[in-house]
Amino acid sequence: MRLIICLLLSCLCFSQLAAGKAPAPLRIATYNLRMNNAGDGLDAWPNRKEMVKSLVRYHDFDVFGTQEGFREQLKGVAELPEYAFVGHGRDDGKEAGEHSAIFYKKARLQLLQTGDFWLSQTPDRPGKGWDATCCNRICTWAQFKDLQTGQAFYFFSVHFDHEGVEARRQSGLLMVQKIKGIAKNSPVVCVGDLNSTPDTEQVKTIQTLLGDAHALTQQPAYGPVGTFQGFKLDAPLQDRIDYIFVSKGSTVLSYAVLTDSMHGHYPSDHFPVLAEVLLK
Repeated sequence: MRLIICLLLSCLCFSQLAAGKAPAPLRIATYNLRMNNAGDGLDAWPNRKEMVKSLVRYHDFDVFGTQEGFREQLKGVAELPEYAFVGHGRDDGKEAGEHSAIFYKKARLQLLQTGDFWLSQTPDRPGKGWDATCCNRICTWAQFKDLQTGQAFYFFSVHFDHEGVEARRQSGLLMVQKIKGIAKNSPVVCVGDLNSTPDTEQVKTIQTLLGDAHALTQQPAYGPVGTFQGFKLDAPLQDRIDYIFVSKGSTVLSYAVLTDSMHGHYPSDHFPVLAEVLLK
């Protein structure tokens, strides 16, 4: 009788795991899509769109932040029927200019709310910040409910300025301020192209609040350190400028810089970064 009871309990535990009771990690990514620039020739967006879609589908991202994408590019990625996206253009807060959009798998995540802010002294409206001379810079955020676990969390996608040293420094401070104000004490993911290496003040500022997935991964990091290659197959790949940050206390099961290519061409001039994460 005792043996029968033990077997029944074992079967019950197994059935609970099979029914999805065990924690399910999120496959989180960041991906600078490279703007649609006809001057890129064979690497222009029309020649890359299907490569990007195939990469996203194969690596099975649950949620990913993008940078540089124009609205038509985002609509192209959204041809993948399992995904939806949120985010507005940096030039008018509607559809004009580059976006820092967030894509999410509709079967896994429910969108609860979303918003945008600009990396400037006036974050509630479009504008350049500090010593940025070229472009407005925007951050898009969203709150999701994980339909597998019931957990709610916030996700931020951002693109720091590529020229302004002070703009990047101040953007790090603003991100910490905004994440604290928007997410409060909820679990958080922040991803993006920071145009900054890990030794810079702005990256260290964000690390006062969030953990760097590259440093937290339980498995050895897969792929090169560098995340920008400029479409060059022989790029040195030494500088890490694309990041995934997560709430401290979260578990990062794996981290990878994905170097997929086809016929000697990359899907973008940045590599996507992917992490499997149990958020806390």
